[in-house]
Amino acid sequence: MQTLNFHMEDFDGPLDLLLALVAKNKMALDEIEILSLIDQYLAVVNGQGIPNPDTQSEFIEMAARLVQMKSYFLLPKSEEAERLREELTGMLVEYSLCKEIAAKLRKMEEVTFCAVRQPMQVEPDYEYKLRHDVSVLEHAYNALQGRSVRKQQPDAQRFDPIVTAPFVSVTSRIVRVLRDLVTGRASRLRQLFPRSAGRSQTVATFLAVLELIRAGRLEIGEGESLHVNKTRH
Repeated sequence: MQTLNFHMEDFDGPLDLLLALVAKNKMALDEIEILSLIDQYLAVVNGQGIPNPDTQSEFIEMAARLVQMKSYFLLPKSEEAERLREELTGMLVEYSLCKEIAAKLRKMEEVTFCAVRQPMQVEPDYEYKLRHDVSVLEHAYNALQGRSVRKQQPDAQRFDPIVTAPFVSVTSRIVRVLRDLVTGRASRLRQLFPRSAGRSQTVATFLAVLELIRAGRLEIGEGESLHVNKTRH
């Protein structure tokens, strides 16, 4: 076996050393000679001193896994050996891709100018600059004090639409409905309720129709058609 000279401080971890051994032996990641790779890794780890205990534990842990893997490869046929081969190959492929991406990012960082300055010291301004109506401030103050705001008396303008609304009697609408039906101005129910009519007129018309139906003077047919019963008085 070719003698390989390595220094442990040159590698970031056991996977880095395994990749170096693969490259040194010109192996493809999908066609790694597992037994040869394990023997070379163990030879390097046993022959090199690793001063850092944390780093030493990482390399020794990987060595133990490789020894276990080698024991399966020495068996005639072992499904576990193939599983471990695929696992190790996948780890090396992923680590190799990570190293390539890290190298590209490092190269991009070297040509990128980055300037950082100390953050500016800003003096806090605690002055409240918004302006509100007095009623808003009063409402907020009462809410903080747990007081209920006194209800304001409604002004007369709110009652104007109710008070000034025209009064329409039901009797007058009964006469108007019968007249429209007899003269042919209306033949369907919806024609009695024009959109231009006010609320009072609409309600009075509706009550008038109900009263005519109750008295038997009016019948509603299919399609909202209206029929006047002239025989009833």
